[in-house]
Amino acid sequence: MITQYVENIPAGKSTPDFSQKPISVTVQEGKKAVFKAVVTGEPAPTVTWGRNRSKLAELGNYQTRYDEKTHEHILEIPDVKSDHADTFKCFATNEYGKAICTALLNVSEVGFKKNGLIGKGQAPQDFRSMLKKTKKQLPKKKNGEIDPKLWELLLSAPRKDYEKICIDYGVYDFRWMLKRLKQLKKEREDEQAKVVERLDNVKQIEVKPNGKAEFELDMTLKDPNSTINLYKDGMMVLYGTDETSKHCLKQKGTKYVFTINDPQPEDAGFYQVDVEEVNVLATDFQVPEVEFIAQLKDVKAFEGEDAIFQCVLSTPLNRITWSTTDTSLENGDKYEITVSEDKLIHTLKVKDCAMADSRVYYAIAGIASSSATLTVEDRGVQFVSGLSDTVANTGEKAELSCKLSSETTEGRWYKDGKLLSSEDGVRIIKDGACHKLIIDCCTKDDAAAYRFEAEGRKSEAKLTVQDPPKIDNDALGKFSEPVIVRAGENAEWKLPFSGGAPMSVQWYKDDEDLLPGLNVKIETSDTGSQLRLSKCQRKDMGEIKIKLKNEFGTIEATSKLIVLGYPGPPSAPKVVSAFKDCINLAWSPPCDDGGSKIIGYNLEKHKKGTNYWSLVNQGGPITDTKYAVKDVIEGAAYEFRVAAINLSGAGEPSIPCDTVFARDPMKPPGKVIDLKLTSSNYTTFSLAWTKPTEVKGVEDEAQGYYVEIRPIESLEWTRCNVNPITPTSFTVLGLKAMAMYWVRVIATNYGGDGEPQGFDNYIIAMPPPVKPKFKDRNMKSFVVVRSGNTVRLNINFEASPLPEIIWLKDGLPVPKHVTITNSDVGSQFLIPTAERSDTGIYTIIVKNIAGQETFNVEIRVTDDPKPPGPVELEQNVSGTVTLSWTPSPDEKRDDRLHYMVEKRDSFKRTWRTVADNLFNNKCTVINILPGREYSFRVFAKNDIGLSAPSESPVWGTKKDRVKFKVDMPEPKVLDFQSAPSFLVPLKRRMAPQGYECYMSCAIKGDPAPRVTWYRDNISLNTNTNYYITNVCGVCSLLILRVGPKDNGEYKIVIQNPLGTAESSMMLNVRG
Repeated sequence: MITQYVENIPAGKSTPDFSQKPISVTVQEGKKAVFKAVVTGEPAPTVTWGRNRSKLAELGNYQTRYDEKTHEHILEIPDVKSDHADTFKCFATNEYGKAICTALLNVSEVGFKKNGLIGKGQAPQDFRSMLKKTKKQLPKKKNGEIDPKLWELLLSAPRKDYEKICIDYGVYDFRWMLKRLKQLKKEREDEQAKVVERLDNVKQIEVKPNGKAEFELDMTLKDPNSTINLYKDGMMVLYGTDETSKHCLKQKGTKYVFTINDPQPEDAGFYQVDVEEVNVLATDFQVPEVEFIAQLKDVKAFEGEDAIFQCVLSTPLNRITWSTTDTSLENGDKYEITVSEDKLIHTLKVKDCAMADSRVYYAIAGIASSSATLTVEDRGVQFVSGLSDTVANTGEKAELSCKLSSETTEGRWYKDGKLLSSEDGVRIIKDGACHKLIIDCCTKDDAAAYRFEAEGRKSEAKLTVQDPPKIDNDALGKFSEPVIVRAGENAEWKLPFSGGAPMSVQWYKDDEDLLPGLNVKIETSDTGSQLRLSKCQRKDMGEIKIKLKNEFGTIEATSKLIVLGYPGPPSAPKVVSAFKDCINLAWSPPCDDGGSKIIGYNLEKHKKGTNYWSLVNQGGPITDTKYAVKDVIEGAAYEFRVAAINLSGAGEPSIPCDTVFARDPMKPPGKVIDLKLTSSNYTTFSLAWTKPTEVKGVEDEAQGYYVEIRPIESLEWTRCNVNPITPTSFTVLGLKAMAMYWVRVIATNYGGDGEPQGFDNYIIAMPPPVKPKFKDRNMKSFVVVRSGNTVRLNINFEASPLPEIIWLKDGLPVPKHVTITNSDVGSQFLIPTAERSDTGIYTIIVKNIAGQETFNVEIRVTDDPKPPGPVELEQNVSGTVTLSWTPSPDEKRDDRLHYMVEKRDSFKRTWRTVADNLFNNKCTVINILPGREYSFRVFAKNDIGLSAPSESPVWGTKKDRVKFKVDMPEPKVLDFQSAPSFLVPLKRRMAPQGYECYMSCAIKGDPAPRVTWYRDNISLNTNTNYYITNVCGVCSLLILRVGPKDNGEYKIVIQNPLGTAESSMMLNVRG
């Protein structure tokens, strides 16, 4: 709590305050207790300490000090005694004010102190008599468990008091206790039912404004002579019935009130009321050591305002008791009770004060109390409800009303500041506190600001008069009647209206806007609108609507247009039965009756072979929807059609019925003969059969056939042909590959369907079994690929059913980077970028139920070989030279690497191969002539080609007989380098869809150019859908199956350090 000494504090100065308050502590007896506080204020406050029950000096050995590092003011009590337990106060004071903060010191005792009755010298017989006056003690509270007193209090308290009782015992979430509490309450009620008929309205102990502590209950005893005992902390308390007794019991009817007169701190305890030996009430009377540092102050308030009472305690309390002289107050709609965070400041707010709230209010903490008076003053007449803005339509009634707090007060009405009276065409009514101004028929002149005044109080509102669209009821009724016209006639609607301008008028037909046009004419004025539809047709029928709209509102009116015309066609006639001299027909009425009743039908017949229709009902229209045609010739074929007739005439005829023969009914045919499967594949199979035998009078001739199938997993048959077929063969389409079907054929004629004939077993949608067989006779079994290029193998085969295809490398599954694409006629093997590790023997296994076939392809991935090492020459035999050289570095990685040796002598000057396919590193060359110089060079060679040569030193022998010397000119070094160019460029191509497309060109250049293919300027070198090669300057690109997506410009770009060249072409794919 902060107290300010002066009204205005200078700038830069402040009253004291606590930035860190001292905290309540619990200390074991004999230990040290420490309180710390940090204060603020300008100038710096002076800090002192005190205690509630006595002076601080009575503590004996204590110390106060200030820590400059932490800015803390500290109170230390080194040796705490049990009587040191108290409320300690910290005071911070400067010239502008004073701040006070409190903290509790709780002292816990060491060990147990036994206070037995015998230990006090009481005689044993007295002890036995005392036992009769004691109650079974509640078990002591254990660490981590709920205090047994709390359970007893909750058993006696109403549910609304659970929360505040639990908070007093430090329990803030009691929901988990409710289940057990319900069970304990049931057990307690069962016990109470033995001695009590009714028990309710139990109230916990409270100190009343008169200074007495009271608790009460309503109770009806089964036996009025039952003993009622009062216990405090388990000991029986004697009570009287007069008000002079310390403990008093008053009974009025079924209400029992226990009173403790002049309560003192020693009266605190746990009180229980028993009937016989059954507990009916438990309450805890706590008397905290607390004082009112700031007392309640008298409050004045006007009616309708809130009044606030506030007090400050010396000791923190969760709650205190607020009451009037005769009633305790609780938090609710009328009263709001709040407690500050430090539990020291307690506030009562009296909401919406009325005159009846003028009384004395009490704040009771423990046995201390503080009181103050609330005075509510009448502020004069008030508006209980003021005027409200009102909207009214022209010609309608408008009413403005307000209500005052006094029924006797008179008032006056004003319009735009001018005083109104009943002579101004208005009615002024006073009904008690209610005042009304009524305008019976509003006009635009009535729109204004209206004010009501009474005893200096004013209330004002605005009346707005609107003029929305209006339609006269008679005109609206006439407009709503349907307009009926014949096809080709005109339809008209007229509608007068009134309302404020501008008025928007819109006509609709079936909720779509009607706009002026060739057949639509709209005329609109300020007082009405007219719509005319010319040459109406049946399709023009529908709802006609007009919508009127201005700034004040919208109104609609609807009508209908009915156009009478010829009826629509009935359904096609259905042949009910046919005989040689009569054909019975039936049909359904038309969906469109033309707007009037159908009065009959015309039936027409058409004999096959003629080109005219003749009327059947020559005697007049047929009134029914069925008819027997008797004017027929036996064996002739007929078609029939029917037309409906209404008041407008005959409409269009229906579509003809199916051809019907004038002959007696037939017997259904028998089963088809020799049903067999002639061919099959994955999506179709073909059937053939023989016409069933005709048995006169039993089975007539078949005139057609139905083929039905049923998947093996289904129970329903599906007809493959909607209409009967006359051939004795049929191909079923749209089957699922390898699916199993039941198949049957049904013969039919005009007499109906015969019995079905099916196969004994189901049929599988697949071709006849064929053992897998490879179709390409010249399949390559050895393939050499340069490292980095693409490997693509296409293996074509035929097999039925669809085979399982397995690819292996050296007997193991192929690596993940290998792409396998399978179809029903082949398999493609693809390595996008080959590496030396991809070298191996690849095996394709194609197998199905008919057998299997395998094929092996050796793929060797290599690169240009590296040249061998230096060449050494040695002559062991005259006329021969032995060459030896260091192996090529690739020899270990390529088991097919070998060597080739060439020689050149000084006589012929050309290189000639002297040895090839050498798999060692030594070679002996013969026919070495004396007198000539020889040069040798060794190449490493593999499946790709030759390496760069490794040349030897010049080898020569002298001719002993004749000295011969030849002066050879120095050879000129030739430069063969050239920029890239095309020997043969790309040419425009047109390829059929689904076929291969091969593009090629020839290039030259030294060093060898780098080749890049493009399609529409997108590089194709890494696209696995294209097979790209470059062999000895011939560059090619292969597309296995061209499609529309391959259309475009194809370009090849070649480049080396000396330059760049390109060639392009257009590819067109023919559909």
